[in-house]
Amino acid sequence: MCDISGPFELSQPTISHHLKVLREAGLVTSERRATWVYYRVNVEALQQLSDLLDDLATVVGETRSCEVGQ
Repeated sequence: MCDISGPFELSQPTISHHLKVLREAGLVTSERRATWVYYRVNVEALQQLSDLLDDLATVVGETRSCEVGQ
């Protein structure tokens, strides 16, 4: 179990709102158990988004990467 609100200077309702937006976009999944909601990263969706952004960066001539060692 992990409470993700601790490291952020945001209120719990604000974090919940952003998690809802990410869920609606398909970037995270959620599962409700009693009063808790457990979120997981949708790795496939994030990979697709990464590929799309990489393609977009290439189109606009910005091919830099944030990966270590490059």
